[in-house]
Amino acid sequence: MGDPRQQPVRPGLTAIPPPAGDGPRLLLIRHGQIAANLEHRWHGSTDGELTAEGHAQSRRVAAHLAATRPRIAAVYTSPLRRARATAEPIATALGTAPRLEPGLSEFGIGALENETFADLAGRHRFFEQLDADLGWAPPGGESLGAVGIRVVDAWRAIAARHPGAEVVVVSHGAAIGAGLAVLLHDDARAWMRYPLRNTSVTELLLEPAPRIVTLDVVEHLGEPKRP
Repeated sequence: MGDPRQQPVRPGLTAIPPPAGDGPRLLLIRHGQIAANLEHRWHGSTDGELTAEGHAQSRRVAAHLAATRPRIAAVYTSPLRRARATAEPIATALGTAPRLEPGLSEFGIGALENETFADLAGRHRFFEQLDADLGWAPPGGESLGAVGIRVVDAWRAIAARHPGAEVVVVSHGAAIGAGLAVLLHDDARAWMRYPLRNTSVTELLLEPAPRIVTLDVVEHLGEPKRP
């Protein structure tokens, strides 16, 4: 079994851009490639580095945003190195500095860190236990429910600082998925509906009602949109 988050995106999630006058737009960006992505391992709070390809992806998304979104007001990032290394070229291209936001950190799973997705699903019954109990957490780790709430809290705090602006928010696949699930479904169990590729851009509006404008866009990498 591969990464269970890498499932086809549901059709219809890409929406027509809303009219002017809506609240702040958050451009949610998953960090660039790390070795664990290639090995199909859960890296969670493990603080690994980007691969050479991950750095190249970060430079591409930075150039893309500078060319297409020159009015971005700020760049926020998870404090983990793979996110900071993705955010730094983006911030440089936009003439600003990245701001650390701990609430954007990845879903840490404690004793199960660095296990393969296949072993998490089979031997550890990790995904089964997440689905059965939003408050369950592996030893030393977080619960899915808590991750979704902290990510949404971080998004709302960032948006409140930048009313009416576009803001880049660099984070992690599971964290973003859990946040979207809580925000849009009021249920963190829906996190697997939102698989994200490395350095993909997901545009989110929080006001007047939360909605996704675009999901998992990777035009800057020369990759096709998901069906």
